[in-house]
Amino acid sequence: MNKPIELFRYCPRCGQPLLGHAHANLVECDACGLHYFLNAVVAAGAIITDDCGRVLFLRRAKDPGKGQLGLPGGFVNVGETAEEAVRREVREEINLELETLTYLCSHPNPYAYLDIVYPVLDLYFTARPRSLDTLTVLEEAEAFYWLAPGEIRLDDIAFPAVRSAIAAWLAQQKR
Repeated sequence: MNKPIELFRYCPRCGQPLLGHAHANLVECDACGLHYFLNAVVAAGAIITDDCGRVLFLRRAKDPGKGQLGLPGGFVNVGETAEEAVRREVREEINLELETLTYLCSHPNPYAYLDIVYPVLDLYFTARPRSLDTLTVLEEAEAFYWLAPGEIRLDDIAFPAVRSAIAAWLAQQKR
């Protein structure tokens, strides 16, 4: 994970060079006194199931994780709840409206993109679609797959956080 001083060479408020003393998630500027905390950004994903108990996976069309399996979801916008974000992301990625949405778990997700590792906290929800009639792969994915619990191979999934969420869901199914 990048340290804040690696990401910020200059103060984001006054533009003065930073002198190199930063803590794990804090940048301090001697020139203007700024204390900038680098906290995790939030993302939300959905484990969508059908009437047969299968899970909807997407084959990622873009890096990171291009070609691997993922879940519909994405970053939470400023002013948006995690529930609103996951519903929006599902609409944008696969054109589905979600009926039920239940919190499952959260996992840290160091997200590498363009040579920067972003600290992300992923929130996962289980979900049921209102209807599957509108299911369409849009620009975020190459294809979609419905997999029964016994068909899911965690090694095929793009991110450790998603693998952890699927493992938590699978454990819940065994209860």
